[in-house]
Amino acid sequence: MRTGIASFSCGAILLYCSGVLLPPLGLLLLIVVALLCFLLPGSGRRSTLAWALAWLLVGLAWVGWHAGERLQGVLPSPLEGRDLVVLGHLCEVPSRGSYGSVRFSLCVQHWESAPANTVGHQLPKRLKLAWYGKDAQLDLPQLMRVEVRLKRPHGSVNPAGFRYESWLFRNNYGATGTVQSVSAWEQGACGSGCRFHHWRKNLAQGLAVRLADIEHRALAEALLIGERGSMGPEHWRVFQATGTVHLVAISGLHIGLVAMGLGGLVGLLLRWLPQHRLAPSRRRALVLLVVILGSLAYALAAGFTVPTRRAWVMVVLASWLWFRAGRVGSGTGWLVALGLVLLLDPFSPLDRGFWLSFGAVAVLLLVFSGRLRQPPATTTLVLAQCAIFAGLWPMLTFMDQAPAAVGWLANLVAIPWLSFVVMPVLILGGVLLGLAPASGALVGSAYDAVLGLLWKWLALLAAWPVPELNVNPAVAIVIALLVLCLIMVPIPKARALACSLLVLWFAPVLVAKHGNAPTNTYAPDPELWVFDVGQGLSVLARHKDQVLLYDTGPEAPSGYSGVESVLLPTLKSLGITRIDTLILSHGDADHVGGLALLVESLAVGQVISGEPGRILDRLEPDVAAEQRGAQGPAPRIGACNAGQEITLGTGVVEFWQLPTSPEFIPSGNDASCVAILRFGSGSEAVEVILPGDISRRAEARMLATHSLHPVAYRILVASHHGSNTSSGRSWVNKLRPDVVVYTAGYRHRYGHPHPRVVSRFQDVGARAFNTAYSGAINWVFRASGPAIRQWRQDAPFWIRPAETVNPDT
Repeated sequence: MRTGIASFSCGAILLYCSGVLLPPLGLLLLIVVALLCFLLPGSGRRSTLAWALAWLLVGLAWVGWHAGERLQGVLPSPLEGRDLVVLGHLCEVPSRGSYGSVRFSLCVQHWESAPANTVGHQLPKRLKLAWYGKDAQLDLPQLMRVEVRLKRPHGSVNPAGFRYESWLFRNNYGATGTVQSVSAWEQGACGSGCRFHHWRKNLAQGLAVRLADIEHRALAEALLIGERGSMGPEHWRVFQATGTVHLVAISGLHIGLVAMGLGGLVGLLLRWLPQHRLAPSRRRALVLLVVILGSLAYALAAGFTVPTRRAWVMVVLASWLWFRAGRVGSGTGWLVALGLVLLLDPFSPLDRGFWLSFGAVAVLLLVFSGRLRQPPATTTLVLAQCAIFAGLWPMLTFMDQAPAAVGWLANLVAIPWLSFVVMPVLILGGVLLGLAPASGALVGSAYDAVLGLLWKWLALLAAWPVPELNVNPAVAIVIALLVLCLIMVPIPKARALACSLLVLWFAPVLVAKHGNAPTNTYAPDPELWVFDVGQGLSVLARHKDQVLLYDTGPEAPSGYSGVESVLLPTLKSLGITRIDTLILSHGDADHVGGLALLVESLAVGQVISGEPGRILDRLEPDVAAEQRGAQGPAPRIGACNAGQEITLGTGVVEFWQLPTSPEFIPSGNDASCVAILRFGSGSEAVEVILPGDISRRAEARMLATHSLHPVAYRILVASHHGSNTSSGRSWVNKLRPDVVVYTAGYRHRYGHPHPRVVSRFQDVGARAFNTAYSGAINWVFRASGPAIRQWRQDAPFWIRPAETVNPDT
């Protein structure tokens, strides 16, 4: 059995590792080969190998079939951008989003206005919607008729960082879109799923009303019912800095605590019964039943989301192992849980939490399952945190992440406090609120008391100036092995050796963080990166160990920024820790979003901008104060001076800006600092023009005052994302770029690039790229010629492949 489950799990995971989905005929072939392996006669090793191969193919076929079915449920292209009417029920508690919007999920029961040309298509069953405007409200009808404008699932694709498109696929959203109008669907039937979500919405709204006046309402809602809509950017910053995001994601820790609490309570009550009333086996069965049903009730209250379902399955299997009284090994239980989760939820490997939860349990089993005598509780807690911190480090490095340096210390205190104080108080308080709603003030005070101490501890650790633990996977594996040996091998000399090696490694890390200047990975050939940041702009150029960054992308009031989601993870993956020159074209939010975070996270040399004053105002107040006084670590922001030149490796960067005159002072788009990068010399040079958001007026002035150099290859990032206010006919004809790049959001309301702009560049033979359709674009300028890579070309099967330009223009 163990061999079959392990092979099935490997097959299921292998599909996501390869990123390639077999066609239906290929899946059928897999099933046929698997059946032949099952029927293959043999004995011993040959029979075991055939059995393992058969189950591996079954795992591949099982996940491949489900993935193919899910891809069939994506919105057909002809329906994109059209006003449609759908009928369905609310299947998520609504929450506030950016720009005053209301965000919610709709489970579709009927498409009222599906065009004839979509007959035969499997239309989406779940939509992710945003409702903007003064009519947007959280109190939505459970059954609704919604007029929507939809688009296919889409998100940024870069070398690293969060991929929204993967998240949409994993959560079965067949389309996203905006709401035009909402009305109640009076004739609709509310089935079991609809009633469940209606109950959860009422539960969340009732809890929000009763806890409206407490300070830590957002944390209480997240821990009690898994609703994190009230949490702000500051919450996430602290949790990420301390490695404690798992505390507010209803997972195995929370459901396990509920299960253990219920088991202990029922066991205590059963002791009052005379022994002859219930046999020991029936007592254990009764405890098992209560634990399973009670933890299921809590999981349902928390939304029964993907991680919650996974956690509940693991708790059920752990309870079953306890019921079997050790007749089944813990390793077998872990393997059964893995296989069962993949069977019930074939998309689990797309979750970071899937890997971390099973990895953490595996580390704990490795460290504690073989011990003849368990250490004291305090020692066990310390060893467990150290083991998990080190044991998961290699896994995090493969995910392009690093463990929080204070994570082990944060969890060492936070987990016991959450387990023995916070969760009991929250659950008892929740029961009291249900029985006596007037007790809201008393319960709220108790919640603030226990959650306030937890929050103060985490905020204190998050403010510590500790180094980032960025290492390559090989180093992380060595560290993990050393720490696990330190814990598992009770030999003083071995532990002393492991400790010494860790100290020898960690000391230079501290010195490098606080002493030596940060260094960048060496780039032997000049490189250009145009990042996929949606409706915004961010371009990176580097050569040797020098790096230039032009703009930082967009940000939103919700706290999202291109810096956090795209730039910082991608720069880390490229080995960049220092930006020598940061050019901020002008002060608009889609070009300088997340600037304060970038300055805080990376070493920044000179900063040049077309609007230095607006840039200062966008920085944090203390950083801006340091800048104005020319003191401290804040970078000085220099003005963009036409004719100024700097070097980038062997290349040259020249600047231009629309000049000021008594009649006209450039501001906004026309104040953009234009950067011209050239690598090579003479007519063999490569040139990159970054014009920001300049209009046709500025373009004409630049053509009149700036001399163009003859080059072999010219790349132009289209002004203002391809807006028709820019890229005039004379500009396009004069530059005649080999490549034009549009940096626009996918089907954004501004409609960039404009069809007339696209047509102008087509007329001069420019090859067009749009980051919305190609993902991040990378050029490496070698002696043999430029090598181009679109990151959507290498994306896995659940992300649409690259296209050169918007096919609708």
